[in-house]
Amino acid sequence: MTITTFGFILTGVFLNALAQLLLKAGTNAVGAIHLTSQNWFPTGIKLITQLPILGGLTCYVISVGVWIIGLSRVDVTIAYPMLSLGYVVSAIGAWYFLGEVISAQRIMGIGVIIIGVVLLTRS
Repeated sequence: MTITTFGFILTGVFLNALAQLLLKAGTNAVGAIHLTSQNWFPTGIKLITQLPILGGLTCYVISVGVWIIGLSRVDVTIAYPMLSLGYVVSAIGAWYFLGEVISAQRIMGIGVIIIGVVLLTRS
């Protein structure tokens, strides 16, 4: 895998993780969502007017374009497992930006993911 291809793949992963963080920030601003037949429309309006949610959706759209470029250059058996790096980026971002707790068990899981990605990229 060339450095350019790796860059496209990583950019797609980071944009996807950023999208998750922005969507979570937007839902934090709205609060827990409990849809009923009476509130689905106002709740939908409230959600789509949240800037973090709009930003997250934008990141998703861009990440798909970048991902397609990267996927055109590398086998899916290498590219797709690299999406698991999104778990690592999301966990760190959630801890740093959203104040979520990362337990020792989660840290160990993150370590396993990183080891797996390193093994994949070296093959």
